[in-house]
Amino acid sequence: MSTDARHPVKAEAKHVARKAESNPVFEALARAGYVASGVVHGLIGVIVLVIASGGHGEGDQAGAMKAVAGAPAGFVALWLLAIGLWALGVWHATEGLLAYDPSGDMKGAAHKWGRRLAEWGQAVVFAALGVIAASVAMGARPNGERAAEGASRSLLHIPGGPIVLVLVGLAIGAGGVAFIVMGVRRSFRNRMRIPRNGLGRALSALGVVGFIAKGIALGVVGVLLVIAALHADAKAAGGLDGAVDALLALPLGPALAWIVGLGFLAYGAFTVARARFARM
Repeated sequence: MSTDARHPVKAEAKHVARKAESNPVFEALARAGYVASGVVHGLIGVIVLVIASGGHGEGDQAGAMKAVAGAPAGFVALWLLAIGLWALGVWHATEGLLAYDPSGDMKGAAHKWGRRLAEWGQAVVFAALGVIAASVAMGARPNGERAAEGASRSLLHIPGGPIVLVLVGLAIGAGGVAFIVMGVRRSFRNRMRIPRNGLGRALSALGVVGFIAKGIALGVVGVLLVIAALHADAKAAGGLDGAVDALLALPLGPALAWIVGLGFLAYGAFTVARARFARM
């Protein structure tokens, strides 16, 4: 007897997930979520380039959303971004639920749960981005850097908090390494139907540059969180905006920030194209 047959609630949940994924409206909304994510990453890239050139801005998701809010019809655009991001988050959640064990052994179980954790992790990220977009649309003006410092400060003042902060930093850093590996190995191609012509080669190049750049940024964020935990200094913690500041403090910092900014632009363009070519 199959596992699903022994667990009717689980079987029903998977049935609902499969039915949802076969709905063309849901698929269209999820694809729109890739466009929304691409727009956000592209705006982050522009803001990072401005900062690298000596200007001011918030080079993170909240900063990108606030830039949208300042544009004509920004309120409408933010809600469209939120809806698309939430739909993509739900899509990844259903993909995680439908992950299966291909062999029935320990290796197959590890594959299934690895896929589930990856999909559910992405679901949380896209849902959170949707929440940021919706909150800015409703008038909130979140500051990602202050939020990261506040959360780190709270953790540092509770028993075991520094250990948790180190683990969070290591997890984010590992995510950054995963992005870099995906870019170098071009494994993102496995989830897409990339054409075999010049357009396909251009998309692959954008993917390589974008994944590596985002991986570097996430890696710096992870390092900042670990440093904050080891030195018990919440001010050392930061998000993407803090990562840009950390890069600028390095030798050749502006050049490195320019590379990351251009990489985010490439990742944004790639993600917009992913709306068309993703396997869904």
